[in-house]
Amino acid sequence: MKRSLFLTLTLTFLFMMELDAQKMTKVLIHTDMGDITVALYNDTPKHRDNFIKLANEGFYNGSIFHRVIKGFMIQGGGPAAGKAELTNTIPAEIMPNHFHKKGALAAARTDNPMKASSGSQFYIVQGQKYTEAQLTQFESQMGKKFTPEQRTAYTTLGGTPHLDGAYTVFGEVVSGLDVVDKIAAVSTAPGDKPYNDIKMTVKVL
Repeated sequence: MKRSLFLTLTLTFLFMMELDAQKMTKVLIHTDMGDITVALYNDTPKHRDNFIKLANEGFYNGSIFHRVIKGFMIQGGGPAAGKAELTNTIPAEIMPNHFHKKGALAAARTDNPMKASSGSQFYIVQGQKYTEAQLTQFESQMGKKFTPEQRTAYTTLGGTPHLDGAYTVFGEVVSGLDVVDKIAAVSTAPGDKPYNDIKMTVKVL
């Protein structure tokens, strides 16, 4: 009886998660190396709406991934050639349930006390896998505890746990993690800019 009840509750929970995922806006990032589809979280509405607005305006079309660090992340969202850099910022929406697992979509930012995000620049986490001992060391250094979900993600999928709580994570890759890996593996010049431009177009699905 208890086992049946547990199974029912588990299936209900998974079904609700699937329904929530279906309601999330999905965005296609088309690159020279393949397509990446991201889902935008609904509980980070300022970042979600800003990303959708810029995509619909074509702001990202023709822009490049200008900072690529293997085992860390790929960053883009600056203006395409001929377009002006955006100077506005977005108030931080740092949620404890969203963290820097592999495939996390997060907002870049400059150093500022409020952790406000760039008005356009974003990064996608590649990261690396960590051991339980390494995560425990991070906990000591950061003065926080990782949840069981975070520990599972960081030990099996990978990510960048030291960024948690410092940047707004507002979505995640739902297809195209292999493309993230391909981009992260390209040769880069000093300053982490790829030698060959990796251009993108961004479209709301």
